Amino acid sequence: MDEKEAARAAVREFLTTRRARVTPTDAGLPPQGTRRRVKGLRREEVALLAGVSPEYYVRLERGQATGPSAGVVDAVAGVLGLDDDERAHFGRLLAALTPAARKRSRSAAKGLVTPGVRVLLDSMDQLPAVVFNGRFDILAANALGRALLAPVYDLPGRTNSARFLFLDEPGARHLFPEWDRITTDTVAMLRIEAGRHPDDPDLTELIGELATRSTEFRTRWATNDVRIHRTGTKTFRHPLIGEIALPYENLRVDAVSSQILNVYTPQPSTPEADAIRLLASWNADNPRNDNSTAGARGRNPED
Repeated sequence: MDEKEAARAAVREFLTTRRARVTPTDAGLPPQGTRRRVKGLRREEVALLAGVSPEYYVRLERGQATGPSAGVVDAVAGVLGLDDDERAHFGRLLAALTPAARKRSRSAAKGLVTPGVRVLLDSMDQLPAVVFNGRFDILAANALGRALLAPVYDLPGRTNSARFLFLDEPGARHLFPEWDRITTDTVAMLRIEAGRHPDDPDLTELIGELATRSTEFRTRWATNDVRIHRTGTKTFRHPLIGEIALPYENLRVDAVSSQILNVYTPQPSTPEADAIRLLASWNADNPRNDNSTAGARGRNPED
């Protein structure tokens, strides 16, 4: 499948899955007397509700419409009940249909973690911090971040949290008691990254590996769900400090390379903060541990 066909397929799969989740009743259509052969809305019903011709909507869903106006895009998004993340993803998928956008995606600088970011990581000696890219490669971590995510580094090959979640499922389910939620969120964010950089060969390789080796990944990928997480809480079952729920903040480092600084932020004078201090103490006393800021083991994920 060439780049243009891949971009069209992404639009088609996204709109088809969004259309399938909206019932005629949800859309305010009168009750249907005949048995329906499709799940959710028909194409012609979306067209009617969005105020476009059925022929035009078919072309839009197939990725063949040329430059749909913002009004049309907003109307279709409203009919399908797209939230803000889905609406932005829809726009990126449509933009990727143009040759200029595909060229920009191919030429976008991936970038390494800068020396300044490494200094910032090391300065946060009381908070676990990790830098990811949009593919969930671990680009760098401070000493506490590496200690908190130590099991992720044990999986052979690219140090990537999505690979750990799906390819070391027993270990991942132990480290993350809320494995189902975390994996669903991870796949939803990978979908967004695929919309931003549809021609990224490393992302294509990662998705292919996960789809080939993990039924759980294939099931989640097929939903076409998209979601951005900027803040939240993640529960760990850590071999040294036990089960702990840590709040986190995701801070964008570089908009071009999609780098995210993920910082775990337990409130002072809480059991969670005490557990992190215990982890820091063990980390400092362990002679086998490298306390310097570290990236992924093996080949650099950005090479």
